[in-house]
Amino acid sequence: MAQAMVASAFTAPHVTEFLTVDVTATMDLIERLSGSREFEGVKLTPLALVGRAMCAAARRHPGVNASWDEAAGDVVRFGYVNLGIAVATQRGLVVPNIKDADLLGLRDLAAALGTLTDTARAGRATPHDLAGGTMTITNVGVFGVDTGTPILNPGEAVILAFGAVARRPWVVVGPDGTESIEPRWVTQLALSFDHRLVDGELGSTFLADIGALLHDPAQAFVWG
Repeated sequence: MAQAMVASAFTAPHVTEFLTVDVTATMDLIERLSGSREFEGVKLTPLALVGRAMCAAARRHPGVNASWDEAAGDVVRFGYVNLGIAVATQRGLVVPNIKDADLLGLRDLAAALGTLTDTARAGRATPHDLAGGTMTITNVGVFGVDTGTPILNPGEAVILAFGAVARRPWVVVGPDGTESIEPRWVTQLALSFDHRLVDGELGSTFLADIGALLHDPAQAFVWG
């Protein structure tokens, strides 16, 4: 872990951007789905929704799902998303990944996420689980942390830090334009990206799209 993080930090030019999002609609959706027949036996967490949003945003911005080939001096784009999840274990940080996460529905993604993290924490992650990741989420919110500046997993172009989801005062604009302050579920997202592959416009629009889906999950129907 130490060698990989040092190599990444001093090889890839990191840029980190931040976004604060009202995720009340996402939290309401989780509450409804968790009590449904379709999700019986599956623990649905906000992290699963973040993973789903990240995969959907990557479909709109395929340039973020890439790696830098040092020998060729060129960008390699992946035709699949192997979604890495940073997991703290007794042996240190490991990043197993969900293969072809972009092809999974929300239920299957939530189930795969639960299995992957349980396996990693038990020290049973295999080399196959750890190899081949294309982008990563680090869930710092599970520790009550708002945000951070994550270091890229080696060979990947982006990593998203998902902060704590908490009740905060938020300015809400009504249909008639009237503003009011209401308690809402709010989180902070931090996206670090490799500036050799991802410029500011691409990184910003990718992060904004993740935030848009978490603010309004119904937006996924518009995107297709």
